[in-house]
Amino acid sequence: MLVKETIPQHVAIIMDGNGRWAQQDGHERTYGHQHALTAVRDTIEGAAQLGIRYLTLYTFSTENWNRPKEEVFLLMSLFVQTIHHELEELNNKNVRLLITGRMEDLPEDCQQAMRHAMEVTAHNTGLTVILALSYSGRAELTDMLKKVAQEVADGKLSPADITSETISQHLYLPQVPDPDILIRTGGDLRVSNFLLYEIAYSELFFLPILWPDFRKSHLIQVLEEYQQRERRFGQTSAQVAKP
Repeated sequence: MLVKETIPQHVAIIMDGNGRWAQQDGHERTYGHQHALTAVRDTIEGAAQLGIRYLTLYTFSTENWNRPKEEVFLLMSLFVQTIHHELEELNNKNVRLLITGRMEDLPEDCQQAMRHAMEVTAHNTGLTVILALSYSGRAELTDMLKKVAQEVADGKLSPADITSETISQHLYLPQVPDPDILIRTGGDLRVSNFLLYEIAYSELFFLPILWPDFRKSHLIQVLEEYQQRERRFGQTSAQVAKP
């Protein structure tokens, strides 16, 4: 039974296993990407219903550019088609869309579709869905360091004044709180260059199911376990329990 008062603000998901899901049934990998949309829709709907404020989906990494050109082309086309198809529904459900990553690396039509979706949903006040596109944690940290270094070079910032808050303020989405939970489907036990700075104190959940099979019920199971964990942030259990 979920406790409303301790529903996490921010859940991040590494959506892994699309290709393997398709190949298990003798299909091409792209078949898995197409059917992953059902899991995305169900997860967004579930997160909104449960009161989660932010949902970040690892959609396409900087490393994914190294995949076969045909698969990359299909994925880019699929992103555009999905945004066009789902935008009205997202807007009707008061969902706000944000993008994190090096969006300038995306094809122009994909960039335009994403910018349009963000503009249309900018004033929505419900769940914020963040798509990580052409994203990697190392790229984000590199871009953050360039911004900070430039401010130091311009005399706007002293090296002695750089704090963890300075770093947070120069990340891609400084207004978004760090994830409380990181979920990875597909059975692998790694974070794959995702939100490396932001997940310092996230609770990690590695699920054996492949992403196209993920549903709201799995999200609820994760949240139920999350609410049983003790988040100490460096303190003792006694300190955390103290009213």
